[in-house]
Amino acid sequence: MKTINKVILGLTLIGSLTSLAAADGATIFKKCAGCHGMNAEKKALGKSQVIKGWQASKTEAALKGYKDGSYGGPMKALMKGQVATLNDEQIKSLAKYIESK
Repeated sequence: MKTINKVILGLTLIGSLTSLAAADGATIFKKCAGCHGMNAEKKALGKSQVIKGWQASKTEAALKGYKDGSYGGPMKALMKGQVATLNDEQIKSLAKYIESK
């Protein structure tokens, strides 16, 4: 019985962490929505690619590239400032949230 309770508790905690990560991505995306649209459906400032439909891995790589300066076109400097304070977990969470749009 104790083993079952531990398994249930573990699954509950994992579910809670997943929800927190998704919520964190949603919170972070609020800052992005002004340019990218509420559902990531817009070209930011009419210049970027539409990010709706991107896989999380692609978004994560782009965000990390903006942060370290290795990725980007005309929006490179602007985006570098936007992602400068995000840590790897926040970037991953944001990328997963964008993938869900």
